[in-house]
Amino acid sequence: MTAHPPRTLTIAGSDSGGGAGIQADLKTFAALGCYGMSAITAITAQNTLGVTGVHAIPAEMVAAQIDAVADDIGIDAAKTGMLGTAAIVEAVAGAVDRHGIAKLVVDPVMVATSGATLSDDATAQAMVRLLFPRALLVTPNLPEASYLLGRPVTRRAEMEQAAQDLIALGCRAVLLKGGHLAQAGGAEGAQGLDDLLMSADGTVRVFRHPRIDTRNLHGTGCTLAAAIASQLARGDALEEAVGTALDFVAQAIVAGAGLRLGAGNGPLNHGFAPRVLG
Repeated sequence: MTAHPPRTLTIAGSDSGGGAGIQADLKTFAALGCYGMSAITAITAQNTLGVTGVHAIPAEMVAAQIDAVADDIGIDAAKTGMLGTAAIVEAVAGAVDRHGIAKLVVDPVMVATSGATLSDDATAQAMVRLLFPRALLVTPNLPEASYLLGRPVTRRAEMEQAAQDLIALGCRAVLLKGGHLAQAGGAEGAQGLDDLLMSADGTVRVFRHPRIDTRNLHGTGCTLAAAIASQLARGDALEEAVGTALDFVAQAIVAGAGLRLGAGNGPLNHGFAPRVLG
């Protein structure tokens, strides 16, 4: 019998515009040759201009979705995105334990690109308490790190200490994304982006990419976490998975310029070079 393809699960909200959330994750899984599955945590009404409505799915239904695919199909790696409520976080943590999901990437989604709030204090606290210790990797951007640590993290020089402090919250590894350096720190980050990967043993790897001048950045964080989960499902070690995923996102951003979709923050082009499933 032929071995099954890598099986990846996204636990996140639905983006009606197709650029972020479940939709971006499933496109990423497919582009990287994985079999994608989903557990929807919320339905959002949104497009490239912003979010106009959010409806959370009952926590027990979120758990039921995870149970259904885990019991029948199996899960090699999973990622979380928008979780919405503390009850959903608790349900996800329980499912992770029930099914022994070891390769879990937690993207602590709190604010949409448009500025819409997608999480509250209770949900964030539950995420730190219940999901950070269960995650193989947590992937905050600088505003999310600032929220979680209760202090501004806006400069490259502050990123390593911030990563250490996030590790102290219970994470096994943190990828602190530097995409907001230029916006927060003036000229800093204008030429290049630093993404800092730190493991609990103190090992640090900095990935540098050139900054791409484009408005097609909607769903970048979702896509990155999904790409890392895909590579983990394919058997990559964490550092290798992160490097490959960052390269994939950079290329998808460049390819997104040709889509010309919407009047606001446009999507990436996830399908610029799809792999064969398996």
